[in-house]
Amino acid sequence: MPHIVVKLWPGKSEQQKQELADALSQDVVRILGSSEGSVSVGIEEVSSDDWRDQVYGPEIDAKQAMLYKKPGYSM
Repeated sequence: MPHIVVKLWPGKSEQQKQELADALSQDVVRILGSSEGSVSVGIEEVSSDDWRDQVYGPEIDAKQAMLYKKPGYSM
């Protein structure tokens, strides 16, 4: 615990994906106090053609109440 899944469009390098996974893992350890060995990060590439049906509809639009950061809104 916890497990993070990042879904993004294809095109990022393996180095960028590894850097993102490392940064997310470090922040989880720092903010939540989890042990580093308990954190896992998965990265799933979803094509722009499939984004609306596979990601936006079921995971963003349908779960608005669960979002702590919504698309289109600045932090």
